[in-house]
Amino acid sequence: MVFLHRPLPIFYNALLLTLVNLLLRLVGTSFQVFLSNRIGAEGIGLLQLVMSVSSLAIVAGIAGIRTASMYLTAEELGKKKSENITWVLSSCSIYSILCSGIVASALYFCASWIAGNWIGDTRTIHALQLFAVFLPVICLCNVMVGYFTAANRISTLAAVEVAEQLISMAVTITTLTIWAGHDPVKACMCVILGNCISAAATLLCLLLLRMMEHPETGPHISVRHRLYETAVPLALADILKSGINTTENLMVPKQLAKNIHISNPLAAFGMVSGMVFPVLMFPACILFGLTELLVPELARCAAAGSQKRICYLVRRSLRVALLYGLLFAGLEFLLADWLCIKLYQNTQAGRYLKLYAILIPMLYCDAITDAMTKGLGQQKICVRYNILTSAMDVFFLYLLLPVHGMTGYYISFAVTHLLNFILSLRRLLKITGEHIPFYIPSLGISAAMAAVLGAGFFSHPAAQIISYLALLWSFLCLFQISGKEDILWITGLIRKK
Repeated sequence: MVFLHRPLPIFYNALLLTLVNLLLRLVGTSFQVFLSNRIGAEGIGLLQLVMSVSSLAIVAGIAGIRTASMYLTAEELGKKKSENITWVLSSCSIYSILCSGIVASALYFCASWIAGNWIGDTRTIHALQLFAVFLPVICLCNVMVGYFTAANRISTLAAVEVAEQLISMAVTITTLTIWAGHDPVKACMCVILGNCISAAATLLCLLLLRMMEHPETGPHISVRHRLYETAVPLALADILKSGINTTENLMVPKQLAKNIHISNPLAAFGMVSGMVFPVLMFPACILFGLTELLVPELARCAAAGSQKRICYLVRRSLRVALLYGLLFAGLEFLLADWLCIKLYQNTQAGRYLKLYAILIPMLYCDAITDAMTKGLGQQKICVRYNILTSAMDVFFLYLLLPVHGMTGYYISFAVTHLLNFILSLRRLLKITGEHIPFYIPSLGISAAMAAVLGAGFFSHPAAQIISYLALLWSFLCLFQISGKEDILWITGLIRKK
């Protein structure tokens, strides 16, 4: 049985997921560049609108089940009751089928109205209906992914995810080449078809792997109350956040059209969402492996009463996220123009990337904080924070875009994400009893700024990278933010201490 296997330490599981996420993000970003060059910024803008509706449907269909499956499985493992996992997965699957079936039906029959009134292009009707057909499959796949993550089957899950990405890429590129050409609407259908077929293959593979485990089944237990208590708050938060994000994405081009200085609103939106953001968040794939594991790890620790380990994970994870964010914030700021010229042959995207690169430390720390609060059962609190910040985002965009254009978009993005991070971090520190001295992030940011100024004297990208890394490490050691302790920690991990 899987539960009798000796689990790897969280560092090695995170390292494995990091490598897989890095590979998948590299492939995904390369594919995004391929699409951008094939259908242009305006086509990418239309694709983002279609995918925004699809993302909302996925979030509504999943209804918090992935995290719930992961959390409930981890709880049973923490209590050493692996025979109850069958009942957990059965309840999660029934819940997923009901929720995704309702959402899929609504999307299929309302596709014409959504395409005409939300997206503004009725040619996308068939793409939405195609996605609706496969939506229950995608949602069930998330149930199994949650289980395999909590059960420490990380290597198996990593292999399946790589295969899923390769299948999606193969189907999408094949249909693009044979059928879609440079048509952005047909390209949307190709992307959706690739995602759907790969999800079906992943679900089949994960179900077969689960059956091959020959799991034991204990006496029937009721999971309904715990499932609803975990999944429903997450569903409300995720649906609300995704719904507002979809509303935001659909509203942005319309509000930008009111700005006299922007001639092509769809292209401006596509440049930021389809070009800048993929580069901005590419390094975050290194952290996604850690965030994926923190939820079940903290749930297991909470179930077992391991408060000391919870505090250690909180301190170490936040420190890693901060240092990692500072590292790539400076690199992306320095290399923004060079990256966007090489990837997109677009200098304006480079200017936007410089602005958003400043926010990287906060964005990366927010991702870690969000995972830890969910792992400690703070889903209801997250609902409140998401409602507040998402509503503020729409309000700011509605007011700022007609007057300030994409600058207004940046201001709204920065303010709402910063507020959400502060609220989430405050809650995390309160429930764990931890304390983070204010001087640590302050000195860390100062070190990164000084390193950027020093590396800015060089013009060649390679010289900028080398000088920035050397200066950042020197300043971090000088300010006593990093040093011997981190070296000992890394060597201890390598030696499995």
